[in-house]
Amino acid sequence: MFNAVKTQYEMVQWIRSYFNENGKGCNAVIGISGGKDSSTVAVLCKHALGAERVYGVLMPQGEQYDIGFAKELVSFLGINHFVINIKNSVDALLTSVTESGLSANSQAVINIPARIRMTTLYAVSAIVNGRVANTCNLNEDWVGYSTKYGDMAGDFSPLSQLTVTEVRAIGRELLPAKFIEKVPEDGLSGLTDEENLGFTYDVLDRYIREDICEDTIIKEKIDRLHTMNLHKLNPMPYFEFFPEL
Repeated sequence: MFNAVKTQYEMVQWIRSYFNENGKGCNAVIGISGGKDSSTVAVLCKHALGAERVYGVLMPQGEQYDIGFAKELVSFLGINHFVINIKNSVDALLTSVTESGLSANSQAVINIPARIRMTTLYAVSAIVNGRVANTCNLNEDWVGYSTKYGDMAGDFSPLSQLTVTEVRAIGRELLPAKFIEKVPEDGLSGLTDEENLGFTYDVLDRYIREDICEDTIIKEKIDRLHTMNLHKLNPMPYFEFFPEL
């Protein structure tokens, strides 16, 4: 049975150890959405490093109706934070693409903001002597519900081996429920993550941890998504060259 108290303690120690070995004196930089994943990573980093070494970055694309959750979170935690609106950057890139003679399809429109957000996090990281947190959980990575070189990027990843249920259990130990129970959505389609995927995170959790999925159609879809998106998780293939001696 999952022990949230024990796991969150171990995660705090792991984050502290990472910074001691890979960036002693550096700061954690986290993209803050106000949802369970970024909120949980932020509070874990606060416990590991202290509030003064945690920087939250809020990155709306124009007007973001639910940005209040993110603002409440950084206020509740008492961490440093910046609001950097990415709309102009996204619009400028899409305009340049159009002017080149190309027409941005839906995949480009969805992925560009995620990659610009990651570029923004690394810009902040360079300025504040930081290390960027990856906030993806195991469910998202498993079915590729994340953007390569976008939200999948980062320097350290506290949640990548935890399911949504496990992340929520840890979050409930450390934060008010509203930051953990906020329904995840992509902010573009008007649909929740589960509506976009076509199955619930509970179903995916059970399949990942117990290898049980009673709906064969959903099982086949999860397997197909997992296989299709392994290129996002596996190391980049490279040509192996052996120089002649």
